[in-house]
Amino acid sequence: MFSKILIANRGEIACRIIRTARRLGVRTVAVYSDADAGALHVELADEAFRIGGASLSDSYLSGERIIAAAQRSGAQAVHPGYGFLSENAEFAESVEAAGLVFIGPSPAAIRAMGLKDAAKALMEQSDVPVVPGYHGDNQDAAFLGEQAMGIGFPVLIKARAGGGGKGMRRVDRAEDFGPALEAARREAQAAFGDGAVLIEKYLLRPRHIEIQVFGDRHGNVVHLFERDCSLQRRHQKVIEEAPAPGMTAEMRRAMGDAAVRAARAIDYCGAGTVEFIADVSDGLWPDKFFFMEMNTRLQVEHPVTEAITGVDLVEWQLRVASGEPLPKKQSDIAIEGWAFEARVYAEDPARGFLPSTGTLSYLAFPAGGVRVDAGVRQGDRVSPYYDPMIAKVIVHGPTRTAALASLTEALQSSHIGGVANNLDFLARLSQQPDFAFGYPDTGLIDRELEALTKNEAPADAVVALAAVFSLGALKTPPAGDPWLSLGHWQLWGQATRTATLDHAGERHILRVAARGLDLFAVHIGNRVVPVRIGSRSETGCHAEVDGRQSRVEVLEHPHGLTLLLDGRSHDFRLPDPLDGASESAAGSDRLIAPMPGLIKLVRVRQGDAVSKGDALVVMEAMKMELTLSASRDGIVESLNVAEGDQTTEGTVLLVLKPEEA
Repeated sequence: MFSKILIANRGEIACRIIRTARRLGVRTVAVYSDADAGALHVELADEAFRIGGASLSDSYLSGERIIAAAQRSGAQAVHPGYGFLSENAEFAESVEAAGLVFIGPSPAAIRAMGLKDAAKALMEQSDVPVVPGYHGDNQDAAFLGEQAMGIGFPVLIKARAGGGGKGMRRVDRAEDFGPALEAARREAQAAFGDGAVLIEKYLLRPRHIEIQVFGDRHGNVVHLFERDCSLQRRHQKVIEEAPAPGMTAEMRRAMGDAAVRAARAIDYCGAGTVEFIADVSDGLWPDKFFFMEMNTRLQVEHPVTEAITGVDLVEWQLRVASGEPLPKKQSDIAIEGWAFEARVYAEDPARGFLPSTGTLSYLAFPAGGVRVDAGVRQGDRVSPYYDPMIAKVIVHGPTRTAALASLTEALQSSHIGGVANNLDFLARLSQQPDFAFGYPDTGLIDRELEALTKNEAPADAVVALAAVFSLGALKTPPAGDPWLSLGHWQLWGQATRTATLDHAGERHILRVAARGLDLFAVHIGNRVVPVRIGSRSETGCHAEVDGRQSRVEVLEHPHGLTLLLDGRSHDFRLPDPLDGASESAAGSDRLIAPMPGLIKLVRVRQGDAVSKGDALVVMEAMKMELTLSASRDGIVESLNVAEGDQTTEGTVLLVLKPEEA
């Protein structure tokens, strides 16, 4: 076993590797960018080295700097985690050339599965079923369009390199193929340095089922059963579970055997995942699953496999990389119970899952019986430079029903303040009837998107409390001041103030009257809602609203406040009267950057006429591409950015003027 390893990653996966290494008595070395100088993984590691600036190219994608840090630290091996350089064969070769051990498969195995077209050809030779499609070298756009026509729409355009949904587009009509191909190539080139794609038949009722495999240097290969990752949006997994619902012993055996054949075909060593897509239009059948790709690394969703098998996959990685044989044979591995994992992100589901940045002013997850893999703490900042994942919530139970109930309870008991997040979306998804009954598929979220992301209007009691708190009612008057100790009461009538709050794009303008010490009347439409503030604490108070008493936690942050009430979070934004961004973002004259990012494409020039819905600017931010479109017809009056510019949230990118009559 190694005595010291370097972790070439950040966030929750770095923290998770550190926990296992510490249990095994292995010292850990972290690396960090300028943006991560105070990050949790840096604090947890035994030592840490700065490797560059905030951008990925200056830090976590710089193999040379990472290897230099490993050599300087005296580490014997490098664990790549997932993402970044984890599936980069050149990096693995450089690690080995530096006299270090790469905790992962061989460079040859990474290359064999790194290009999806070549991998599919290899799988066909190994008697592993593949999805019908075009996997050749001809990348001429017209030729690819012809192939798509021959395959039959809908089709899926996929980058041949990389993964994670980058460079992937579903196309339902021939006329949409050209623009989709262009976007997929551009995204693939930016993410993987390779714009080549392949075309596959898109299955209308598919399930994404993957098999965890593990090999060692002694020729042993096993699988640790399946995970169902069908709940996806933009081809990114949202909730994963193990085992897969509805899986028969026959199909589990067929998929497991196919995954082991795939691993043996490339002499695989270490942790890997063979991803299959299953056509479930008439149920799960052993002859209706197809190879998609193999991820030659640890997966984000590996904790659900650990939960049902009792295996620490990171420990296996360290043991196998140090030359030990696999700790168990296939016959020794069994399934116990059911597990779910939900990915908690800083993003706004109501705004197309737009990533959110800011400070985590409040972060609370349930304790006991729930595993939370997080790479951040309360008070940390979600930056625009990296993936916006906050944590993974993992539960395990004796049955699927029990485990799913635990997941729902855990999500509803979790609270985040300071950034938009997907907790409510995940809680709703965990209760969606098709999923709850065990019928997930990759199109479920898209079909149910409106119900899953709709912003329910907050109850009058919640709005009333927010209005009172926004005016400073939580602050206790200084003792000994006879004027302030009377609270908000005044001699000649009630003291009245106006509270303006934004909630889910809707503005509330409310009149709040003080009727006495800590007693208020909030006018909401034609209603008057009485509010009494009771005993206070550092984070909230006991309040009585409209005759009902409850405990309220209040999280104040620079742009507003979050109320935690009855197990739910309610986010309110306080508009800045000096900030025109909020008005222009929803207006039709100015195109506003919704978040910090890089301008990838500018599709118009000053003086161009545009129509409502036309794509104007393409931004890249937090590992995703955003296309900003015209909200009305008009003429580009001024253009304030160019391709390659780095912008901040609220930047006016361009201004439209009405078309001349």
